[in-house]
Amino acid sequence: MAIFVYAESHDGKYKKAGLEAVAYAKATADVAGDTVTAIVFGNAAADELYKYGASKVVKVSNDALAKFDANSYAKALAEVAQGDVVVLPSTNEGATIAPVLAYKTGASLVTNVEKAPKSVSPFTVERKAFSGKGIETVAVTGKIVVTVLQNAFGTKENAVSGSEESASVTVSDADAKVKVISTELASTDKIDLKEAEIVVSAGRGLKGPENWGMIEELASVLGAATASSKPVADIGWRPHAEHVGQTGKAIAPNLYIAVGISGAIQHLAGVNGSKTIVVINNDPEAPFFKAADYGIVGDAFEVVPKFIEELKKYKGLA
Repeated sequence: MAIFVYAESHDGKYKKAGLEAVAYAKATADVAGDTVTAIVFGNAAADELYKYGASKVVKVSNDALAKFDANSYAKALAEVAQGDVVVLPSTNEGATIAPVLAYKTGASLVTNVEKAPKSVSPFTVERKAFSGKGIETVAVTGKIVVTVLQNAFGTKENAVSGSEESASVTVSDADAKVKVISTELASTDKIDLKEAEIVVSAGRGLKGPENWGMIEELASVLGAATASSKPVADIGWRPHAEHVGQTGKAIAPNLYIAVGISGAIQHLAGVNGSKTIVVINNDPEAPFFKAADYGIVGDAFEVVPKFIEELKKYKGLA
């Protein structure tokens, strides 16, 4: 069984999710008794991929791939990934490519997996269902395209000796379904929410956008990303890019701190992959406490400043 993985990179650097996908592909290859071939678009160094289990790195250079287009990327992957399993990260880019690639190659599509497959014949893996309330076991045969939920499997090092080669593809500008007129990168020092190890999130319990300073300060002390509930984004207190939940971003950080969020099922659906959940709310009956690993019943405007103060003392920042 040949295992391929798309190692997503930007500006010569691999995304954390891309390395996580390589680690997942290696775990799959171990079950199958095979090796991993990583596919790279661009010039990111191959050495880093060997650390996560790629035995071969295929670099694809083509001017038509300079700007992202799902159809062009899927066509290029279909030409190079001549195998049974293709793994992609569940980033915006990977999740857009995956269904197109599955269609082009006649493969089954299994999305947002978190654990290595139990077997590869048939390919049997568990994934969350019913907004995270249940676990479904998926078993498929034939060609398979898999996307790995970010931060769920982890960037597990499993170093192997590897080799590098180049490949050409027949992709051209004519294959692009979308014409990119220009690209503008947001200038921000904020941590990518979907890749963050720690996330500090808040809801309507903060009473207004003017009170978000303490959330951002707590996030800064922890080295965390900031997030929000859907109602907060809908009324314009925070940008929609920070909205986590069923209709927002699904995240799986090591630590999720929820401040002033009641914990509706739609919100829980996007954060229940978190390893540890801490809830701060003045309502002891808030549903979120049922899902929390740790809970603090209290006024956020009293608890959070004290939390920040103690963290600064612990880190020697006070």
